[in-house]
Amino acid sequence: MLLTDLARSADDSGVDRLVVVDHVVMGERTDRYRWGRFPTTPEDDWPEPLTLLAAMAAATERVRLATGILIASLRRPALLAKTAATLDCLSAGRLELGVGIGWQREEYEACGLDWAERGQLLTDTLAACQTLWTEESASVDRPTVHFEDIHCNPKPVQPGGVPFWVAGTLAPRNLARLVDHGAGWIPIMGASLEDIATGVQAVRSAFVDAGRDPSGLGVQGPLPVAKGEDDRPSLAASLAGAPALIEAGVTAVHVPMGAFCREPDAAPAFFVDAVERFRAELG
Repeated sequence: MLLTDLARSADDSGVDRLVVVDHVVMGERTDRYRWGRFPTTPEDDWPEPLTLLAAMAAATERVRLATGILIASLRRPALLAKTAATLDCLSAGRLELGVGIGWQREEYEACGLDWAERGQLLTDTLAACQTLWTEESASVDRPTVHFEDIHCNPKPVQPGGVPFWVAGTLAPRNLARLVDHGAGWIPIMGASLEDIATGVQAVRSAFVDAGRDPSGLGVQGPLPVAKGEDDRPSLAASLAGAPALIEAGVTAVHVPMGAFCREPDAAPAFFVDAVERFRAELG
């Protein structure tokens, strides 16, 4: 089954968001991955996510299309702005970009970028994209990006441009990045329910302090994988944790499909089952 077939099946089943991941290139040292054993080898396929989402957009009608995450700082801002805007138009305004810095120095070096500047590169990239999306004759003067009187069309369908969901901890620089440029927050991998609840309150407070309305803040929360009586991952047992995530402020419950569905041919039934169980769990 092709990935586009999976997307069409998810769309037909009532899944709300499809999230794809990103690595431009892979270095040999996957042992440097901070969050446990890295799930693939360096030789495995990593499709370019915006290209993949464009194919999924053509195969679907209503499901939202997201990255979780796109290493936006590896893409030069003008090209990313054009690519994302085009994809938003092709999908009739269904694109969301979860963005982050990434963890591999090798990716930055392969792209000719300074690893030490990764945070500034990300901040400047988000700012430049939003300027290009919202201004007809755009000018940006930032530490890593400069241009004057630049036109970038088409504009995204969504008012204000494609929403950025900023990933990571709420360290001061990242919180500022989220307040200045983000529509949503993706907590760092391994964040506990308490971490998420506390973080949501911190982000909402920072939004208010900056004069932003926090009511529209999106928060992506990973569904904790629970085991059933057979000691294997259980979708039913795991979804029992969804209400607590919602209570903590999560607006998008992220279900790790690979934990429950290993075979592509089983995906259509999995999507139907997941949607029905999720709706039943939330009443």
